[in-house]
Amino acid sequence: MKLIRFGEQGQEKPGLIRPDGSKIDVSAFGEDYTESFFENDGLRRLSEWVAENGTSAPGIGESERLAPPVARPGKMVCIGLNYEDHAKEGGMDIPDEPILFFKATSSIVGPNDDLVIPKNSRKTDWEVELAVVIGKKASYVSEEEALDYVAGYCVHNDYSEREFQLERGGQWVKGKSCDTFAPLGPYLATKDEIEDIDNLRLWLKVNGELKQDGSTSKLIFGIPYLVSYISQFMTLRAGDIISTGTPAGVGLGFNPPEYLKPGDEVELGIEGLGSSRQRAKAYHS
Repeated sequence: MKLIRFGEQGQEKPGLIRPDGSKIDVSAFGEDYTESFFENDGLRRLSEWVAENGTSAPGIGESERLAPPVARPGKMVCIGLNYEDHAKEGGMDIPDEPILFFKATSSIVGPNDDLVIPKNSRKTDWEVELAVVIGKKASYVSEEEALDYVAGYCVHNDYSEREFQLERGGQWVKGKSCDTFAPLGPYLATKDEIEDIDNLRLWLKVNGELKQDGSTSKLIFGIPYLVSYISQFMTLRAGDIISTGTPAGVGLGFNPPEYLKPGDEVELGIEGLGSSRQRAKAYHS
């Protein structure tokens, strides 16, 4: 299944993309895509409901705003320097263990919402990433069992303000958590939708120019390892998100570096997971 949420901010509803590409409103199912939905076998129950009721569900117009495909995730855990070429372009060592940092969930927005360049920002950067959505409570899980705890996958643009991140002291979270810095979607694809999660092309363009062009085959630490590894340090709950890192081609890596300015348009996508587009605008109080 391909799960979507749609509607204006604060009024989002659950939806689904049919195999023919049409979108339907599944509000009558009675649940949004929350922790409770995933934890209580929601994917199976939704699939059965759609089989019985899908033909009578209302359609969703193309003009409707797409929202993040997961409602109110408890946490967003990100992996730093998980592609060798990205670590090298930033002049950083290849990590021996996954580098973990958090991204505030208040940064999460819909896939095509505007990017707001933060107040006093000079170095807002882009990062296309594969995001993993957890399907049930995971604590001290083995690598062999790890995928049993995954609900599905989606596209994430891990926007980063490099000055806040690298020049203002402390951990990376300051440069990662500004409002609008985590567009998710366009949809959450369940595991059965993706034939080989370890061999997907991911790409990103700025104003039509290709900047990032990588493959999940180049991940240093793969998805089963990451789910298992993170679960040794914290409980992952249903609906939580793991963002798995970005390949080379970020603005920081160019010589001289390139950063986003108001009016720029960023488009990104992952094979099998669709694409998203954000237009950058200046912060206004």
